[in-house]
Amino acid sequence: MRVEVDHLVRDFGRTRAVDHVSFVLEPGHVYGFVGPNGAGKTTTMRIIATLDEPTAGRVAIDGRSVVQNPEFARKVVGFMPDTLPAHADMTVFEYLDFFARAYGLKGGGRRQAVADIMDFANLHGLREKTLRALSKGMKQRVSLGRALIHDPTILVLDEPAAGLDPRARIELRELLRVLCRQGKTVLISSHILTELTEICTGVIIIERGRVLEQGTLTEVMARMSPHLTVAVRIQGDPEALHAAMLESPGALDVRRVGEEVHLDMEGGPDQATRLLHDLVARRGLPVVEFRTEQADLEDLFMQITRGEVA
Repeated sequence: MRVEVDHLVRDFGRTRAVDHVSFVLEPGHVYGFVGPNGAGKTTTMRIIATLDEPTAGRVAIDGRSVVQNPEFARKVVGFMPDTLPAHADMTVFEYLDFFARAYGLKGGGRRQAVADIMDFANLHGLREKTLRALSKGMKQRVSLGRALIHDPTILVLDEPAAGLDPRARIELRELLRVLCRQGKTVLISSHILTELTEICTGVIIIERGRVLEQGTLTEVMARMSPHLTVAVRIQGDPEALHAAMLESPGALDVRRVGEEVHLDMEGGPDQATRLLHDLVARRGLPVVEFRTEQADLEDLFMQITRGEVA
């Protein structure tokens, strides 16, 4: 399902937490929602999930307003908050079963849905544990299970990787890839930007309640870092390589980095292919490593944002 956020505004007294935010989420894609603390990410996500109402603007799912059609929105949106309530005497199974009932699942269908989610999120070993007794990472897995219990087509995940150990983060990444292949629309906020780079097809960068950049990762990176960096290593003296790369068409900067030579150049992959052919076929240099480098999401985040809050 397609999600449209159109000039969304949310005020808390004199503070504007969300300031005319607009973006579109398409089915089958994972979007990284990136910004400093206090940027307005959680507020925007809560409005999409019908847990808050906008001061102005509109959020629509397949053309239907979430404010005017909240029950429809709740059936198709799964929201994972950044914290899980720690009910003192409720077990993991009871918690998931409660939300399955709340979403209208009944009888054998409800029991099957809970069993499927416990299997999908690897929660069987936690079935009889109380929520209060869980570690942060375990709570995150339960919270993700709760968001998936009614098989939503849209997932809104607020810091799902917070507190997870490396294995759990890898498992979460794989789960998101599976969900994306199923055609679900996923919006995920995280401060672990290197991991977002690996799973996201799109990115929305927000600060002080305003969207600063958005688009596919490729589009945003191309806009913010239009040149291509090529790193090359040869067998033998790198000085010969350095001299050859100085003569490359479109070269902006050439520098030695240890045994490698790095070249900033105009153009894209086609230009890099021609450079490699020139080095090997025409100049006869014994190239043993050739790779292109481009700014990742961390680089873009530091370049675009200033760390300001509203």
